[in-house]
Amino acid sequence: MKYLLALILVTSILFLVACNTTTKTEVPPEKFCNSASECVPASCCHPKDAVNSAYAPNCQGMMCTMNCEPGTLDCGQGEIKCIDNQCTAIIK
Repeated sequence: MKYLLALILVTSILFLVACNTTTKTEVPPEKFCNSASECVPASCCHPKDAVNSAYAPNCQGMMCTMNCEPGTLDCGQGEIKCIDNQCTAIIK
């Protein structure tokens, strides 16, 4: 009887611990931010995403077309925000 009660107690504790454990996805360092000011476009031309400024692409000497490509941050079609500590491009 003691073993049965011990088994039930251990099982209950394990169940409660498992239920209270949250699986939070870890943000990769290149996307981590505390505010939007830390975030920049992830590519030099027609960016579709954002990264932390420490991981900004080197755009020196790059030439891009002047096209306003759909689905990018071009021409004010989107904005960069820090959402849940992750640099994110919000495309309108």
